[in-house]
Amino acid sequence: MANSGQTRSTTILLWIGGLVGAILIIFGIRALTREKIPVRVTTASLQPLISTVPTTGKVEPIHEYQAHAPGPGVIQKIYVEVNQHIKAGTLLMRMNDADAIARLASAQSTLSGAQLNQQVIGSGGTLEERTHFNQDIAAAQTEQRNAQNDLATEQKLQQQGAASAGEVLRAQQRLQTANTALANAQSHTASRFDSGDQRGAAARLNDAKNNLTAAQAGVAAVDIRSPIDGTVYSIPFSAYDFVPSGADDLLDVADLTKLQVRAYFDEPVIGQLAQGQPVKIVWDARPNVAWHGHILRAPTTVSSYGTRSVGEAIITVDDAKGDLLPNVNVTVTVTVSELPDALSIPREALHTEGANNYVYRIVNGHLTQTPVKVGAVNLTRVQITSGLDKNETVVLGPVMSSQELVDGLQVIQVK
Repeated sequence: MANSGQTRSTTILLWIGGLVGAILIIFGIRALTREKIPVRVTTASLQPLISTVPTTGKVEPIHEYQAHAPGPGVIQKIYVEVNQHIKAGTLLMRMNDADAIARLASAQSTLSGAQLNQQVIGSGGTLEERTHFNQDIAAAQTEQRNAQNDLATEQKLQQQGAASAGEVLRAQQRLQTANTALANAQSHTASRFDSGDQRGAAARLNDAKNNLTAAQAGVAAVDIRSPIDGTVYSIPFSAYDFVPSGADDLLDVADLTKLQVRAYFDEPVIGQLAQGQPVKIVWDARPNVAWHGHILRAPTTVSSYGTRSVGEAIITVDDAKGDLLPNVNVTVTVTVSELPDALSIPREALHTEGANNYVYRIVNGHLTQTPVKVGAVNLTRVQITSGLDKNETVVLGPVMSSQELVDGLQVIQVK
């Protein structure tokens, strides 16, 4: 009986062992035959890493002269052509001077009248008036002398008893009347113009002088000359065109070897910009030519530009030779960092969750999530500052885009 029970126990153990073995064999076979996910791989390598920030901008001349019309009028003649190099003082354009000459004649006439008016006031009147006044004074003086002589005679006769007191009184009254008449004539001459008249005449004379100066400048301004050396790059008007007073841009002159670009950068990249950073400049009209410059003034404030929040930067063009025109739109690309020998990987190999960055390495045929720290970034590559070594293999992604990478996934490399 004991042997029979022992036999049954042994049989059960054998069945259990066989079942476990079969399960292990099945799982082993499945593990050995499980499909491995094909993935594309690359290696971390040392190579130059250049980070750039592109945007658009507008070319501006640093030294420019814009001709303005001195007054409303007609362009009489244009002496230069577009793209012509000129020296300071070159005659550019002449306006019709008929109106300017008429204004000058009027100003000269007004000045002459103001000068004459001040002279009259300072002299006490015109020559005719002064002659008349002097004649009145002379007559009054003669009457005064006659009255004085008559009074003396009457007084002498009264002492001799030959004249009455009434006759002496009438002689005194005559003298008094003559003195009053002389005083009035002299006072009228001296007080005809007061200090207010003199100040008014001086003010009118000063205004007339200023108007004459302006009219003379207007005549001189009909000949429009360039105050700078440069190139004529725009003439929007033609001879015999009428232009209003102060019309802008009759003609534009600039030194085309000294240009700058006013560019606007989106707010997120402003912090990467700094004075002196190199810039590449491209103009669509000449796609095979590139100009170079540097940031003269980095953005200091943020403002609205259409629907964008931007910062304004001024970029100096270092190699302008007259082949880049003012007021054209260009594409500028700023190099914000340049590392000659940076350990980097393609950007598609980098994964980010929140503030954490990681890559997938392949260890014993399985994906291993590996944290890394990053540095400079450009459009295609990212610098790895820690977490990877040179030539270490990392996964770019699955061959089939529908498949997802997860830690521990069994994979096979496909280059």
